[in-house]
Amino acid sequence: MNRIDLVDAQLPQTQCTKCGYDGCRPYAQALVDDDVPINRCPPGGDVGIARLAAVLGKPILPLDETRGLHVPLHVARIDEQHCIGCTLCIQACPVDAIVGANKAMHTVLAALCTGCDLCVAPCPVDCITMEPALPARAWTDGDASAARSRHQQRATRLARESHEDQERLRARSAVREQDSPALPAAATAAGADEAAERKRAILEAALARARSRRAH
Repeated sequence: MNRIDLVDAQLPQTQCTKCGYDGCRPYAQALVDDDVPINRCPPGGDVGIARLAAVLGKPILPLDETRGLHVPLHVARIDEQHCIGCTLCIQACPVDAIVGANKAMHTVLAALCTGCDLCVAPCPVDCITMEPALPARAWTDGDASAARSRHQQRATRLARESHEDQERLRARSAVREQDSPALPAAATAAGADEAAERKRAILEAALARARSRRAH
């Protein structure tokens, strides 16, 4: 186990980004490479700071509460009555703990939720809240290990899907070039703008329906 692995093993793997880095692994690398403070992890709390101090040979510091407070485990809950199925929460979840389909109701798998709250801000209808886990329990090393695995699996899946999307786009572009003359750049841009405008209109209509339901 290299030093970054060792430091990463002391972090809770909630992937909340409250430390200022894009997940636990990048924070671990910064702790090793850039000598950043060890007290930036609210989910880890005082216990996590002590563990990092022991591994890195640094003095224990109080939690930097500008990054957030250490609180009991909370999990996300979606008010399914108001969910519009936009999938933004699914895209934000770092451990694939939210399931659902486009324009269909979404649900949080509470047993998998790390409490990172990254799904809350993107929700356009504010139907996601963070609530204490029931039954109340502490976040364990086993939870951290499982969350790390899910985060890694998600990263692998997203990379694969991105590659597949690029291959499909290249294949379609090749077919278009063979079957029709190249479109002027202005026409291509106009088509992209029209597609974006359609997406905006669909989302605005969904938001209007959600607001109407709440008003009644």
